[in-house]
Amino acid sequence: MKTKTIQVMKPAGYSTAIGPSHPALKEPVMFNLDIDGERIIKADFAPGMSHRGIEWMGLRRNCIQVVYLAERICGLCGITHSMAFVRAVEQIANLEVPARAHYIRSISCEIERIHSHLLWAGVAAHELGFDSAFYLAFRVRERVMDLLEYLTGNRVHYAIVQIGGVRRDIVPDQHPRILETLQFIEDSYAQLAHVFLDDATVQARCRDCGVLTYDSALKLCPVGPTARASGVRKDVRVDHPYAAYADLDINYMTPDLLTGEVRGDVYDRIIVRLLEIKQSIQMVRQLLPMIPDGPLLAIPRPAVLLAKLKAAEGEAVGRHEAPRGEVMHYVRLEAGKDEPTAWKVKASSYSNYLSWIPMMEGEQIADIPIIAASIDPCISCTDRVALLKDGDRRILTKADLHRLSVEKTRRLQARFARSAP
Repeated sequence: MKTKTIQVMKPAGYSTAIGPSHPALKEPVMFNLDIDGERIIKADFAPGMSHRGIEWMGLRRNCIQVVYLAERICGLCGITHSMAFVRAVEQIANLEVPARAHYIRSISCEIERIHSHLLWAGVAAHELGFDSAFYLAFRVRERVMDLLEYLTGNRVHYAIVQIGGVRRDIVPDQHPRILETLQFIEDSYAQLAHVFLDDATVQARCRDCGVLTYDSALKLCPVGPTARASGVRKDVRVDHPYAAYADLDINYMTPDLLTGEVRGDVYDRIIVRLLEIKQSIQMVRQLLPMIPDGPLLAIPRPAVLLAKLKAAEGEAVGRHEAPRGEVMHYVRLEAGKDEPTAWKVKASSYSNYLSWIPMMEGEQIADIPIIAASIDPCISCTDRVALLKDGDRRILTKADLHRLSVEKTRRLQARFARSAP
């Protein structure tokens, strides 16, 4: 494995900023770099450019409405945040989810994992300038999206998870379509693996690039494929099984399963996601014939469910192994209130951001796009907004944000009017 030894022949003193809008990511984040020529000596980053108020809105809606709001935290992982939220609410209300619903949840989660990893593979190929691989990955992903629409009615925000169960069933008549799509993905898998793992250009760009060592991963606590690519064996589905995962034999996907070694570089992060695509295919095939009979919801009538939730009191944390890693939702309910009194979201990327620093230090500026993309970051999942003014911390309300945006628009209009010929 390459050792990152940085030798500076003259005082560095050179710094550059990349972002908040740049080729590495389609979402805003600032990278602040100290450089010596083309080599990065010191790296830091500044998120917080994407201002959102979803948690604030969630405290003004009942729990059933928050499920749909939670699903919109991330545009790619439609089931991720709704799963974590409903798991927390179900713990507080002591709701026993039917076994059939557990299996449908797990199947939906694994199909989503396939689509998410294929999307990441396409984006990574694009960052490498390998657009033919981008189109290949997205061609396969398109079939997965069609399957999700077939099962849930939606390609992105599936709305299949409900408090106490699921909204839609998976019946035997649908199994052939699911198995047909899985076979298509598996038939395409060999080509995907060949393009991403055997191509000399991909190896040259990704091998020993953006290394996150095992010790650094333990120290910085990343999650998901980012952690497993560095040899850290953790996965919520294995360590704390939920839904139907307790009935499956799930292994940690680490790069040594394919190559016999762990380097913790960008290439290893590609390996882990490709291995997880194949693993998810096997899991869905195993779960389909095991789906038990029974109802889909613990409490089918929304009015009755809302009455039970209004009487519930307590706090809980819901966890879910999303495609990017562990997601956590903290929820607190108070008796007599329709809406949660507290709701805090910890997205996977929040845990993975800090790994950017050791990955980038010692590398070339040209490697930033693929290193940044290699953790599969979701900036909008993670960003919150607060204002520090004269040392006092205050939260911006919806009215504040609207007022500030109007004032900025008027300033811009006035400036453009002055500069017009």
